[in-house]
Amino acid sequence: MTGDTHGAGALPLPRMFDLTGKTALITGAGQGLGAEMAAALAEAGAHLALLDRDEATLAETAATISGAEVLPLTADVTDAAAMEAAVAQTVARFGTLDIVIPNAGISEAQPGRLHEMPREDWDRVTAVNLDGVYNTVRPALGQMVSQGSGKVIMIGSMFGIVAAAGIFPRPAYAAAKGAVVSLTRELALEYASLGIQVNAIIPGFFRTKTRPRSPEHAQQMADYTPMGRLAEAAEIRGTVVYLASSATDYMTGNMLVIDGGILAR
Repeated sequence: MTGDTHGAGALPLPRMFDLTGKTALITGAGQGLGAEMAAALAEAGAHLALLDRDEATLAETAATISGAEVLPLTADVTDAAAMEAAVAQTVARFGTLDIVIPNAGISEAQPGRLHEMPREDWDRVTAVNLDGVYNTVRPALGQMVSQGSGKVIMIGSMFGIVAAAGIFPRPAYAAAKGAVVSLTRELALEYASLGIQVNAIIPGFFRTKTRPRSPEHAQQMADYTPMGRLAEAAEIRGTVVYLASSATDYMTGNMLVIDGGILAR
């Protein structure tokens, strides 16, 4: 698709959401929301390049994917050269890169106010959550510009829009995710005329194998959420397929919030 096409509005609904022949690169794909997004895109027909720094969890996720061609890539998103190579390997394997999801992310090990945070904690969180996004999206966009098409799906957070200190202070996480929200809008405008759509998913509290860290933490999150519960990880699936599909060819610079009503306050 190029910048002067008329979109997919006339397509039948099943074809509109069909990703057959498309290639998606997902970072942080070894577990959690990354693994769920991989499963959803595979079910919709996409080829997958799945990247994680943990080779064991990556292999486990790749083994669960059926009906799709999968390229496992072991790399750290903080390594710019490794991410350039990952994009090149993806294109060499599949011929295109149609969807990129810079999902890899971490948070502070413990909540705490900024004056109590060691510099190494700040650097660690921002290196993954912001520099890692740059390292992933930069080479991906280069490929998409050459194709004249592409979907960039950023992974923000409700705490990139409202303060995390409302429930627990996480200043580095909030700063990095706020930057991702702003970068989504910036890139949407930069690439709008080039056939590339840039949107973001803004998750609230999701339950995964490693989160929440305790039943007490889970209850705190549920109490903070108007719907009174955490989302199950699989509840991310419909949103990621929507943003990856032709249904969003005329949509860019948007944040799709999945937070059980928190940001409606």
